[in-house]
Amino acid sequence: MKILNFGSCNVDYVYSLDHIVAAGETEATQRMDTFAGGKGLNQSIAIARAGHAVCHVGCIGDGGEFLLALLKENGVDVSFTERVDVKNGHAIIQVSRTGENSIFLYPGSNEVISREQIDRALAACSKGDIVLLQNEINDPAYIVESAYRAGMTVMLNPSPINERIGHIDLHMVSYLVLNEIEAKEITKCQDAQGALSYFKEAFPKLKVMLTLGHKGCVYQDEHGQQFCPIYKVQTVDTTGAGDTFTGYFVEGIAAGRSMDVILKTASCAAAISVTRKGAAPSIPYMDEVTERIAR
Repeated sequence: MKILNFGSCNVDYVYSLDHIVAAGETEATQRMDTFAGGKGLNQSIAIARAGHAVCHVGCIGDGGEFLLALLKENGVDVSFTERVDVKNGHAIIQVSRTGENSIFLYPGSNEVISREQIDRALAACSKGDIVLLQNEINDPAYIVESAYRAGMTVMLNPSPINERIGHIDLHMVSYLVLNEIEAKEITKCQDAQGALSYFKEAFPKLKVMLTLGHKGCVYQDEHGQQFCPIYKVQTVDTTGAGDTFTGYFVEGIAAGRSMDVILKTASCAAAISVTRKGAAPSIPYMDEVTERIAR
């Protein structure tokens, strides 16, 4: 089963601070690091390190050449990743001493994926193949509709949440992978169970993978719910943890594993990632994850 990931490629500028800066406040940083990132790139690398082939579809702009090299180094197929003559997308990330983060994005090259590029990538796939996408790129509604009409399995990570998500018909989505904040924005429900009940009533066939931070995660489909607690670790940096979870979850679905194994594996991979700095550099390989679970 082929996995096609339409996603962003960002340069992450990470600033280590005592605490996240409040409005009107000035705080000196303890250090600044530059990492590869972007939800799409992170998730493609997570899928590849989990052990499944993945094709990344996106755009690399000026200053992002090392991102393309990193995808290739990790065995990601970049046949449909194009070089464009605009500034590469980047993120400014604050990381507090407790590991929490705050992020703002400059879209840049991530907003110029053409429909011709989208169509060519989809034409190379078959019915039943997986299309994964996030909301850090342009035209997500077009990607979802085109993949759905081609009979593909659509997996949507609606992050970062904004008004574009409202233009996507969730009846065309097979799997929705999201966190509590995103679930609240979409459903207007204040708690996780309320959000899950909303999805079950409004979109009966939609499979929902809801991450709950330190409370674990819960998966829901038409047969019921499955819960998985977190693996407790010392948090250093939470940047990229959600992408690590998503990548391992998608790999598990593509590999046909049971849901309890998928949830344990994705949760453990995400837990390992928060013990390290950076987004893409923090993503573990499957061997490390399975060894940690066995211990």
